Amino acid sequence: MYQLKVSKEKELSVYELSNETLGSWLRVAPDRGGIITSFGVENDEILFLNKETLYDPKKNIRGGIPILFPISGQLENGEYKWNDKVYKMKNHGVARNQSWEVVDTDLNETKATVTIRLVSNEETMREYPFQFEVIFSYTITKNELSIDQVYRNASDESMPIYAGFHPYFKTSSKDLTYQTDAKTYLDYNTMEVNSINASLDLTNKKESLVLLDSRKKQISFELPELRKNVTMRYGDEFKYIVLWTEAEQEFICVEPWMAMTDELNRKEELVMVEPGKSLHTSLVISVK
Repeated sequence: MYQLKVSKEKELSVYELSNETLGSWLRVAPDRGGIITSFGVENDEILFLNKETLYDPKKNIRGGIPILFPISGQLENGEYKWNDKVYKMKNHGVARNQSWEVVDTDLNETKATVTIRLVSNEETMREYPFQFEVIFSYTITKNELSIDQVYRNASDESMPIYAGFHPYFKTSSKDLTYQTDAKTYLDYNTMEVNSINASLDLTNKKESLVLLDSRKKQISFELPELRKNVTMRYGDEFKYIVLWTEAEQEFICVEPWMAMTDELNRKEELVMVEPGKSLHTSLVISVK
């Protein structure tokens, strides 16, 4: 049977869903951008987390699964223009800097769900002039994490988004082989487009690699130390997978994005949610 424990970690509320028999768990910190901080399968931790950055609200969290909304990536000079007005927005959008509300939990023998919500407010409107409601349902089973997402536009005009996720998978290896149907990738270090022939080595890569032309919305890779294979399946809205790491840090980020960085300035592939409408999509992470 899954159980729910709510605790305080240095002023942060942490919701933990766990099943000791299955050796699986999920921890969520709603106060810190609704982030997943821990995901366990067969008693193994799957995610990297720098706890110092989690507990310091002035720092961007390094680890877990940060939520990227309404944008993924950076904006040139940290700003964009919309309806002839210039707005400033931090990297990866407003959601990860907001406190989310827990609206529901559901537990049984085989799975557990915690549902969180973020509603636009005065602070978000200064960076992103749209009224919205975003609802995420995190569901954990024996070896799978599902993230069901609803992005609702409560504004009177079409709302641009290109949301994403930033999972930090725990591994010291920077050279992994990815099972994907993508044939090419953009190297942001050189701005060159290259063919995918074998593994993709992120050693000494300061900037990201972006898989460009995947049709099948799925990617798999092995975490060598755990001898576990990770498969990510995601909705059609996610056009790209971004790969990123930091030198001497034991993680690889494998990130589904709806558009590439700076899209609010390019305006070539924005996802537009019509007034009063919602976009529903999902991300599923399986570990075996």
